[in-house]
Amino acid sequence: MKIGIIGLGLIGGSLGLCLRDMKLITSVSGYDISKENEKLALELGLVDEILSFNQMKEKCDMIFLAIPVEAIISTLQNLKDIDKNTTIVDLGSTKAKILDECPAEIRQNLVAAHPMSGTENSGPSAAFKELLKGAVVVICDDEKTDNLHIKRAVELFSYAGMKIVFMDAKRHDHHAALISHLPHAISFAMVNSVLREENRKNIINLSGGSFSDVSRIAKSSPEMWTDIFKQNKVNLLASISAFKNELDSCTNMMENEEWEKLKEWMYDARVIREFL
Repeated sequence: MKIGIIGLGLIGGSLGLCLRDMKLITSVSGYDISKENEKLALELGLVDEILSFNQMKEKCDMIFLAIPVEAIISTLQNLKDIDKNTTIVDLGSTKAKILDECPAEIRQNLVAAHPMSGTENSGPSAAFKELLKGAVVVICDDEKTDNLHIKRAVELFSYAGMKIVFMDAKRHDHHAALISHLPHAISFAMVNSVLREENRKNIINLSGGSFSDVSRIAKSSPEMWTDIFKQNKVNLLASISAFKNELDSCTNMMENEEWEKLKEWMYDARVIREFL
């Protein structure tokens, strides 16, 4: 199979490195809106060649969309004339809006997938071959996708060492808001609050593992995460509200000096150690 990857950043570049090792892949082609990213992707060996958008539509058996979620929606509009045997795989972090906005002409071509993997880094230089290995990839609303395209995607994800989970798009977005998107909102908020209260010297001198752990994902791409927050607004707002309720409970227990109750509240959270 000939593979095309649109978007040569962390996810797209890591996917390219992984696919190039597979015997069932003839070639891996790349396209990026940034010519600098295209040049770097070639230099780093993330792809075999660079194609134009139209060349990719004509030559590739599978096209992966590893771009921000708003860009996925606009790109799908430009893929309406794709051959019925060409598989399109979107790798966005939200699913419901992308599927709602997908042109009817190519809905059967589209595999809506979300690899639950990433780092705070971005761009071609952040890519590495092992990023996707062992990660979960969620495939949504597969019953509306032609079996040929589902089989292709499942085969490649399996060869990449990924664990495949099938899920309804709306359930995915609800769960992703709580488990993935909320932590980013918290990290951005925490870092901004600290930056307003502390100078850089104190942050460098006094920050330990806890601050570094929570602040790490605040280094993520604002362009990508603004799009995600926009598309999953309702679910994320509900998640933020639930988090604020827990923070209010912590505040009230401290104000009322309910230290035993506070300790039990902390023990409740430690349950996470049993499965993570």
